[in-house]
Amino acid sequence: MKILRFLFIIPLLLATSYTWAQSGVIKGRVYNRINNEAIPFANIAIANSTLGTTADINGNYRLEKLKPGNYNLVCSSLGYKTQFLYEIRVSPSKPSLINISLQKEIKELNEIVVSAPAFNKTEESPLSMRTINTTEIFRSPGGNRDISKVIQILPGVASTLSFRNDIIVRGGSPNENRFYLDGIEVANINHFATQGASGGPVGMINVNFIRELDFYAGAFPASKGNALSSILDFKQRKGNDEKLAGTLMLGSSDLGLSLEGPIGKNSTFIFSVRRSYLQILFKALKLPFLPTYNDAQFKHNIKLDSKNELTFIGLGAIDDFKLNASANKGLKDADQIERNTYILNNLPVNNQWNYTLGAKWLHYSKNSYQSFIVSRNHLNNEAIKYKNNIEEDDLLLLNYKSQEIENKIKFESTKRKNGWKWNIGSSVDFVEYTNSTFNKKEQNGQVVTIDFDSELNFRKFGLFTQISRKILDDRLSLSFGLRTDFSDYSKELFNPLDQLSPRLSASYALTPKFNVNFNTGRYFQLPAYTVMGYRDNNNNLVNKNNKITYIESNHIVSGIDYNPTQYSKISVEGFYKNYKNYPFLLADSVSLANLGGDFGVIGNEAAKSISKGRSYGLEILLQQKLSSSIYGIISYTWVRSEFKDKNGIYTPSSWDNKHILNLTAGKKFNNNWEFGMKFRLLGPAPYTPYNVELSAQKVIWDVAQSGQLDWNQLNKKRNPTSHTMDIRLDKKWYFNKWSINAYLDIQNIYNFKAKTQPYLDVERDASGTPIENPNNPLAYKMKEIENDSGTILPSIGLMIEF
Repeated sequence: MKILRFLFIIPLLLATSYTWAQSGVIKGRVYNRINNEAIPFANIAIANSTLGTTADINGNYRLEKLKPGNYNLVCSSLGYKTQFLYEIRVSPSKPSLINISLQKEIKELNEIVVSAPAFNKTEESPLSMRTINTTEIFRSPGGNRDISKVIQILPGVASTLSFRNDIIVRGGSPNENRFYLDGIEVANINHFATQGASGGPVGMINVNFIRELDFYAGAFPASKGNALSSILDFKQRKGNDEKLAGTLMLGSSDLGLSLEGPIGKNSTFIFSVRRSYLQILFKALKLPFLPTYNDAQFKHNIKLDSKNELTFIGLGAIDDFKLNASANKGLKDADQIERNTYILNNLPVNNQWNYTLGAKWLHYSKNSYQSFIVSRNHLNNEAIKYKNNIEEDDLLLLNYKSQEIENKIKFESTKRKNGWKWNIGSSVDFVEYTNSTFNKKEQNGQVVTIDFDSELNFRKFGLFTQISRKILDDRLSLSFGLRTDFSDYSKELFNPLDQLSPRLSASYALTPKFNVNFNTGRYFQLPAYTVMGYRDNNNNLVNKNNKITYIESNHIVSGIDYNPTQYSKISVEGFYKNYKNYPFLLADSVSLANLGGDFGVIGNEAAKSISKGRSYGLEILLQQKLSSSIYGIISYTWVRSEFKDKNGIYTPSSWDNKHILNLTAGKKFNNNWEFGMKFRLLGPAPYTPYNVELSAQKVIWDVAQSGQLDWNQLNKKRNPTSHTMDIRLDKKWYFNKWSINAYLDIQNIYNFKAKTQPYLDVERDASGTPIENPNNPLAYKMKEIENDSGTILPSIGLMIEF
């Protein structure tokens, strides 16, 4: 805490020298979205002011002598649709590079109606898509610059109560999401990720790279496949093309450095590294686990000429998870000692690293542009566990090593002509998967040993096209897409007609501000590699023999949106999702759709593609973007998520929260002060109770070390409704050529304790030895340990830009 107080005092001391004149710059290029040709003499203005400029004959513009802060831009040109850009951050440390793409207006001049624009809507996805810019991510209370946590304020997005940032969208499992950086698919965006799912406790992506994020909760464009619940499409900015600049981030849990600048005349870079020091804090707090994470990210952009551009990206992480064997030394709190002992006996030691490398060539033609992408994803995941943490061979309970490698090639072309937009493309992925598993576990009431080595090499293919058009004087927008995915993993996956996925979107403008929207589509997703690569002890590829196939989900979404002004939006959407062919885990007789919100690995067992499910609900959004000094979001979701149990009866899934309410608001004050708050309510999520009698058996407990779930009572109990409030206070100081942003972020300010499923543990004597059940010499005495989630969590940080 002394260190944190010192960090916050630094900018206060520096404030005495806050006397220099500061000024910032917004610069960039205005160009035709489809062919990259310059739009000369376009008008660029600061919204709600008299400040503005005009682009030169090459489309370049520059707004100078701006007071540091946030600005909304309006860009217009005769024959093009007006573009609004929200909350451009201006700093004295470097120019804000904002290239503006405009779309040609196909209507006659005398038919043009100037109206308040909708919030970033496309023909392909006229609903279920939200855009968040980097400023909104930075200032989000409780978000800690973690994008997965920031999007939880949007309608339809739920989360787990534990220390994780799983993305649960419209009742779907965390493994149903896909991520893209500048159009390049990234397999994982979280540290300590759950293999076979997508969540983890800490995000990897550096917010300093992000220009904006498009979040799709449905109405997925045909060009992006293998997703059932959401797509996160990150658009990264280009590096500073004038000089070397940087950002130093010093927070309560990690230290990061970003650098950017030019490399020659037509090339720029951004690079960042980050390292956590959570392990130091956790050790001081006597917590039983010590996580350490490191990550690096880069982007290199090369402008070859006016029609060709190259982009190279990279994202990687190294995560180390150790047990704190001395956690109970000096402790006197019996409850904390008990909880620490349980966790130490239950958690494996985990090491994980992963990276994505990608290159994208973008070529512009007269009425079209093409992209060619090559990339590589690589995940290495290891875990080991010994009974009582004694490293002896005969006490080994788990030894897991796995690698997932994807080498990808993708081609895509987009053409606009005479009001038509046509997108077409293809992709091929070369997959390598290895898995070495030794695991003693409970299965069907007995202790079994899983021991196998697996190696897979196969290919995935994708073909897609989408065509869009506005008609009826541009009031009706229509888009039809078609996609197929197939794989040579097995004959069940190889027929492209079996995964034919059509989709249709429509949007009709009743008035310039009021729209009615609709989408329906069929989407397919390949099961996790952990499912596809599972083998039995005889080296049989079990799930291939079980004829595992693609998961199918059919969506219907409809809604309305109303834009009172260019800064505000009201929307209502209803959705229905129907699932088929989900992997059904044979040992536990439960759908894989119920798993993925915990650490470790899911899907590494026998399964069949027989599970069915559904989710449906209603979403309401009221949003006010920052126009002067106030901003806010109110979102409410009513959602039901159900999957059939082993008896064929629809049962609430693990993500059936029923009610999700988010209230976010903020205000900017004079002298660069800003305050924000976020209130979040999650309805009662279901959970499966323990089979106490089975768990108590000595032969079971000595191997499992934790309570075994009673799958005959699948999700029969619920946690209570939970709620929390986060607040954030920011203060910025601007100096000559550099600036400081200091923040105080307090999560769960009123210290709400969310009641979650208790731990099941054995009773122990003074030496820590399990106590035998006096009524059953083959069992231990059992008890429950309360598992409250949530504590007040203050954090202080500095962001220094230079």
